[in-house]
Amino acid sequence: MEAQHSMISVIEALNHVLALAKPLTAEPIALEHAVDRILAEAVIADRNQPPFDASAMDGYAVSAADLSVGRKKWNVIGEAAAGHKFDSPVGVGQATRIFTGAPMPLGTDHVLIQEHVKEEIGSITITEGPNDKAHVRPAGGDFAIGYELTAPRRLTPQDIALMASMNLSHPMLSCKPQVAIIATGDELVQPGETPREDQIIASNTYGLAAMLQRVGAETRILPIARDRLGSLAEAFALTKGADLIITIGGASDGDHDLVAQAATEFGMLQSFYKVAMRPGKPLMAGHMANIPIIGLPGNPVSAMVCGEVFVVPLVQKMLGLPSGPRKRLSAPLARDLPANGPREHYMRGNIVGGTLDVEQRQDSSLLTVLNSANVLVVHPANAPAQPRGTLTDYISL
Repeated sequence: MEAQHSMISVIEALNHVLALAKPLTAEPIALEHAVDRILAEAVIADRNQPPFDASAMDGYAVSAADLSVGRKKWNVIGEAAAGHKFDSPVGVGQATRIFTGAPMPLGTDHVLIQEHVKEEIGSITITEGPNDKAHVRPAGGDFAIGYELTAPRRLTPQDIALMASMNLSHPMLSCKPQVAIIATGDELVQPGETPREDQIIASNTYGLAAMLQRVGAETRILPIARDRLGSLAEAFALTKGADLIITIGGASDGDHDLVAQAATEFGMLQSFYKVAMRPGKPLMAGHMANIPIIGLPGNPVSAMVCGEVFVVPLVQKMLGLPSGPRKRLSAPLARDLPANGPREHYMRGNIVGGTLDVEQRQDSSLLTVLNSANVLVVHPANAPAQPRGTLTDYISL
């Protein structure tokens, strides 16, 4: 793919990013490890649930025909409990003691609840009712043979319970994308280390790893690559086995920003280099040995915003989920919004009382502002000033 070096729109860039990868294969995973994973293949029930007519109450199983002729007393000939059915047929004037969940004995189709009968040795007598409710759960009343749990879907605890009820122990789930993350720059140290006076802490790596883990990826945080081609080459060599490579920093035009050069020497075929958005203009994407690589800007908020806009949809595609632009909602502005320039602006803000409150400080280095935001307000390129109350798009964080 030939690289585009002029600035392209966000949607063009996203289309290029999504074209870098295909959905990964599926693997059987035990149910106890399946929650929040992506179901890759639909599950079809090959059994009814319940598999038999079952009692919905504790009481006595009788024939409704006995009730229709006004019978008030029955001889009790046995007992049925959950996991212990009563094997003999039940005739006219006969009843079986039955407990919730037990199979209804042959010849019975109604349960007299125990509160409505007088129990004597070997017999019961109605003291109240009966009402018209049979208190029987029919076979297949929950689901029948052929019921389909559709895919793809992110599995919830409710899905897990349903699949267990369908007698499925190892559903086919999308393999988790393995994402290698490389922070670059002489100015960085890892959290917990002591920085020099001219150094800062590498925060983006951990924020992006958490973001991608939340949507279903597994991440590997590699050692920080220094501003030397040799160090960057060493970092790229550690990405073996990754399905996606993310670099942070070193993607702009500065003399010390060497990521593109190092990646190219390592075999990267670049797709594009700059995007008409803010924060996040210096964004790079391409292939390296058939593995997608995305180079994010180094400013913390820029990296996180680009992760939300570009990397999350790519991971979702790799998981087999529907892919495309992040879902946008709209709400009225809480205050006037100034005109925008030539780049689409993803502004940090909050939904407050049903309105969009855009943060006043939008510098791409301010993690505290991003941390307090729950939305990215989308201000289109070259948009005129928008008065308070204007319906405006946003992406939920």
